[in-house]
Amino acid sequence: MVRLAVRRFPIALLALLIVAGSPTGVLAQTLSELANYTGADRTARLIAGAKREGIVTFYSSATLADQSALLAAFQAKYGIKVQQWRGSSEDIRARALAEYAAGRFDADIAETSGSEMEPMVREGLLAPVATPATANLIPQAIMPHHAWVATRLSVFAGAYNTDIIKPKDVPRAYDDLRDPKWKGKLGIEADDANWFLSVVGQMGEEKGLRLFHQIVAQNGISVRKGHTLLANFVGSGEVPLALTTYSYRVEQMKREGAPVELLYLPPVVALPTGAGVFKKAPHPSAALLLLDFYLTDAQKILAGQDSVVTDPRVKPLPKDLIFVDLPKLLDEGDKWNKLFQDTFVNQVH
Repeated sequence: MVRLAVRRFPIALLALLIVAGSPTGVLAQTLSELANYTGADRTARLIAGAKREGIVTFYSSATLADQSALLAAFQAKYGIKVQQWRGSSEDIRARALAEYAAGRFDADIAETSGSEMEPMVREGLLAPVATPATANLIPQAIMPHHAWVATRLSVFAGAYNTDIIKPKDVPRAYDDLRDPKWKGKLGIEADDANWFLSVVGQMGEEKGLRLFHQIVAQNGISVRKGHTLLANFVGSGEVPLALTTYSYRVEQMKREGAPVELLYLPPVVALPTGAGVFKKAPHPSAALLLLDFYLTDAQKILAGQDSVVTDPRVKPLPKDLIFVDLPKLLDEGDKWNKLFQDTFVNQVH
């Protein structure tokens, strides 16, 4: 019995030393354990783990200039180095898929368009995360599967030229656009099938399709390539009223003195950009810490760069806001691209 106790002592002592040597007094946890831990000491655990890991690898489609202030703030707060790779949303998804297929797990976290984040969920690349950092976000920001969270939004907004259209004449609903006074005054971006799917889906497919066919048949519509270009045409008066600009660009133009104003016709549709942690992130604590940072401190930084963020305390969001139905877009994208083209581009009635 004495010999047995002697044998066990070094093992027990070793375990105590490992625990004592951990900055939080606990052993390192797996990504799954960390991702679903919501205790009061969550952040302390993540900081301790991130400091052991020392680095986080981040894939983003935002410009390096836009990300620099945000990542600098993260590094200054936590002392964790961020290794960033920038590419388009499509490139991020393709790179992550190729790496996982090759058994390489370099990336910790991605922040890019929901139109690519959602496919990565289906492809099994992202880990579900339950974080209290979402507490102050709009409910729509939290996806049902919890594999990514919306950080900022591209809000589709109508816009009109205030030199041409007076406030008393502004439409209040899409139904109003059937009025003959809008003949030759309407415009739309050329590739907004995702907006169309969402608006028509909310109206009811049959009713919505009929309405937009009537609007185009009666009053016509100018189709322009690019949301910024479309907004610029509103400012110049070439397109007096556009249906699908991006709200942030119209707000920028207003500050610059352009005669433009936002027009939110319900339902207001937003395409979310979001952040998610990869299932086999090599630096799980740092990845989760950066995710939480995006959902809290970074919201003000993003808003300062004219992003529409998902924390309404930072900046109020439009009423009647819905997100693009990304699962439906993935499943029925070809159908809605054709319906959009037939309704607005080819104008088949």
